[in-house]
Amino acid sequence: MKLEGKVAIVTGTSPNIGGGIVEALAGAGAAIVAVDAREQNAQSCAAAIVAAGGRAIGIACDVTDEDDVSAAVDQAIAAFGRIDILVNNAAIFNQKNIATMPLAEWRLVNGVILDGTFLFTKYATAKMVPQGSGVVINIVSTAGHQGQPGNIAYTTAKAGILNFTRSAAMEYARHDIRVVSLTPTATGLDEMAERARRWNLDLGPVPDYSAITAQFARRIPMQKLPNPSDYGAAAVFLASDDAAMITGVDLRVDGGAVARYWAWEPSDG
Repeated sequence: MKLEGKVAIVTGTSPNIGGGIVEALAGAGAAIVAVDAREQNAQSCAAAIVAAGGRAIGIACDVTDEDDVSAAVDQAIAAFGRIDILVNNAAIFNQKNIATMPLAEWRLVNGVILDGTFLFTKYATAKMVPQGSGVVINIVSTAGHQGQPGNIAYTTAKAGILNFTRSAAMEYARHDIRVVSLTPTATGLDEMAERARRWNLDLGPVPDYSAITAQFARRIPMQKLPNPSDYGAAAVFLASDDAAMITGVDLRVDGGAVARYWAWEPSDG
């Protein structure tokens, strides 16, 4: 297995994107440190990996709290002895525009996405540097590449992650620590529901998003939405020795969404 003997911290381990990444990393042999603000998400994720024969622990953590982050990294070292992979996935999705966004909510969204990525990168790479190896994968969004109205804090923070990735890659290159980013887009929901059932998580009443997801799919050149497992496969590649000379770049797993010419409607053929 490509990641046999590796240890991966993943933040934001709901059964959606983070869950797909976790399961792919674990399936490739990595031990998992599942980190989430909701303890139920972290523990359910870890329990599912252990039940499938893997190694995992779950940690409840506020990624904006430096003491919490430092303690989580120390717990990872105590459990597994090393950290080889960090996936900064924790995020808050808050669809408000400039006029209606309270400053406190702006700071919260940017805090979770930007501060959380900064803090976990700072403390995890401190453990990677003595090893002389490691990979940091920062999760972006197509919203970080394009101007989306009504989602000002999220789009701004995700765009910031792109240059954080490039700058951090330059800082850590001499330590053989690679820093890359991965861009998802609108994502299919069936895997999330199936994963939540396997993890014994009650998502409560889930609205019917079928009309919205169908609309999104029509606007993607490949005419279908990626699934969390697609992002997971990309994360395994980026974390593996197959990507040994890849750093400072963004891998878009978006069905061509960002590359699409603005005036072209893919559903028109």
